[in-house]
Amino acid sequence: MTIANYCILLACALPIVCAGLAKSGSFGRPRREGGYDNHDPRAWAAQLTGRKARANAAQANSFEALPLFIAGVLVAQQMSAPQGLVDALALGFIAARVAYIAAYLADLASLRSGIWAVSVICSVALFFSAN
Repeated sequence: MTIANYCILLACALPIVCAGLAKSGSFGRPRREGGYDNHDPRAWAAQLTGRKARANAAQANSFEALPLFIAGVLVAQQMSAPQGLVDALALGFIAARVAYIAAYLADLASLRSGIWAVSVICSVALFFSAN
């Protein structure tokens, strides 16, 4: 398996990490006291504020970023792009996504948007890496 393929697995794990951050400290507390509500998790998440709400939003965005990235890696590999370049772009995507999540949690909106653009550029570049 290539580094880029491992990056796909890691990218798939990032939303789960964000979900854990959004839910942290909520398990074991009664629902009436703000504890996690597994009966209606989306309504519970909609009431989050601050860092936990941002973690939940980062989770959603992490899921949204997956299709373009996964397709980019698979297309690049199918078109026999140089594997070193594919791996570098995949690692760049992962680094950007981790930085994006950190910026989201820290409420650094402008920085977060710039980092988001870097991750999209990495994903799109994968499609053109065989040229």
